[in-house]
Amino acid sequence: MKYAVFVAVAGALVLAGCQTEPMRNMRADLKTLFGTTKGAPALAAGLRQYEDGNYAESARQLQSAIDQGLGQSDRVKAHKTLAFIHCVSGRTTACREEFRRALSIDPAFELPPAEAGHPTWGPVFRSVKAGR
Repeated sequence: MKYAVFVAVAGALVLAGCQTEPMRNMRADLKTLFGTTKGAPALAAGLRQYEDGNYAESARQLQSAIDQGLGQSDRVKAHKTLAFIHCVSGRTTACREEFRRALSIDPAFELPPAEAGHPTWGPVFRSVKAGR
């Protein structure tokens, strides 16, 4: 286990200087593994705001979290939640785009059954997924 941590930390240090998008994503994933992504507090705040029905503030926090840096699964979660906000607000095009972003991060991404069956965003997600 100590060896794996050493390798991960060494890899993060080697990649620290590289500014390509894949390398930034890899660094964010390593930070998530060690619980240190900069965007984590904004993601948590955005998800709380979403649950409270404060969609405008939620969207602002979620976008801030993405901009600050998140690991892969958290980026997918942020884009999925942004898609939900756009869908329930009647912005179908923006909803589709957020689902596309989530799927570009994780092509195997699926909505859980309860979310997939939602009458507003379920059909949009299925359409985007089928079009890939």
